[in-house]
Amino acid sequence: MQIGMVSDSLGHLPFGEMLDTAKRLGIAGIEINSANWTSASHCDLAGLVKSAAARKTFKAEFAKRGLELIALNANGNQLHPTDGERQSKGLYDTITLAGQLEVETVVLMSGLPAGGPGDKLPNWVVSSWPPETQTILKYQWDDVLLPYWKKLAEHAKKTGVTSLAVELHGNQVVYNVPTLLRLRKEIGPIVRANLDPSHLMWMDADPLAAIDALGAAIGHVHAKDTFVNRPVADVASRLENGSLMNIPGRAWSYITLGYGHGESWWRDFCYRLRMVGYDGWLAIEHEDVMLSRVEGVQRSVDVLKSAAPGEASDFKPQAM
Repeated sequence: MQIGMVSDSLGHLPFGEMLDTAKRLGIAGIEINSANWTSASHCDLAGLVKSAAARKTFKAEFAKRGLELIALNANGNQLHPTDGERQSKGLYDTITLAGQLEVETVVLMSGLPAGGPGDKLPNWVVSSWPPETQTILKYQWDDVLLPYWKKLAEHAKKTGVTSLAVELHGNQVVYNVPTLLRLRKEIGPIVRANLDPSHLMWMDADPLAAIDALGAAIGHVHAKDTFVNRPVADVASRLENGSLMNIPGRAWSYITLGYGHGESWWRDFCYRLRMVGYDGWLAIEHEDVMLSRVEGVQRSVDVLKSAAPGEASDFKPQAM
């Protein structure tokens, strides 16, 4: 396995400085945030799509530092009832650019539509009752999500992108293992999971069990941890909508690797990934408001260097 980084983790740094810092911290590959929910400006999406010369210069910046461009990321809500068209364009352009750059993986979210025609806000259904929840889900899947994804997958295939790595994320139609596998069954194997254990942690799922259930459907991995604040969660539950800056007051928060789950847990995580055949990138995504971005990435690198196997296996038991 190799240690990568989501570029927004050092989003406060200019492009070149971000790459230099990542290299210095022990990062081997970069996942570039290209559109939608990104705060950084490391990717001129429109300019790169239009200009072969710009793409050549862009790729050269990675090559001269010995870094690999491992994925493009267009996380957002392309199915938003009022802003979806703009975000969808960012996603389509990202897939186009990935093909032009010969990058096979695009990280994205499934999207979350409204609850019905005419609604202006997305609607995430997290219970079976009252009965209208089932009407909402049928509309979201059958009328919006699946028709959109069939066209999206065709676009990706035409560009040469082989993996649409869907992040299992709250406030999206696809947020857990069963919904990811349903989308994959409907659309095909180009749909894979971007397994970010931090989201499953706060939803009280077991990322290790998720690895076993997903198996070959895992196409990419984000390395991010979650701290569960037990005294708050035990009273308020994991359903948290408080300020992301108020870690003491929240039931859970995204946190630097090792601070939510220790190194032993991350060893189990990496070993189980290898057990199901995943030996790819572990892309650190720093979203910890308590630690500086550089320190958070460095500490995460340190955990993964200790936990993740870096060489191919070469041992076989003696023949009996």
